[in-house]
Amino acid sequence: MTCSTTNGVVTFDYAAWSARYPALAQNVDATLAQSYFDAATFYLSNTPCSPVRDPTKRALLLGLLVAHLATLYLPQSQGGTGGLVGRVASATRGSVSVGTDMGNQQERAAWFNQTQFGASFWAATRYLRQARYVPGFPQRPRIWP
Repeated sequence: MTCSTTNGVVTFDYAAWSARYPALAQNVDATLAQSYFDAATFYLSNTPCSPVRDPTKRALLLGLLVAHLATLYLPQSQGGTGGLVGRVASATRGSVSVGTDMGNQQERAAWFNQTQFGASFWAATRYLRQARYVPGFPQRPRIWP
């Protein structure tokens, strides 16, 4: 399979990311954000063969993943989830008690739905998890000898 080399790869722009996510940028410097960006490419390909061909759209999606990872890994005092996994299902004030639950969702969706940024990414990439019909592309049956 050959891919277009005109779309290339997205370079992480910390200034644009920190302007979009100022609350996270207060505690995530450029070096840490770059490492989150590198990790984000494990979840969304940043190559000319990426399923998201538009580099502008891919940059926004990767930025959401950077925000998602930052929120997961930052301590709660710095805007992160503080190690909590899932949605808050119950809370108590006296003696502080918090219970979380992943709810009834697909395993793949659960990891993304831990933060608002991951949930946004999951919703925005729904089209990538659906079958694609290419009109005019004849399908040939495989005939085994």
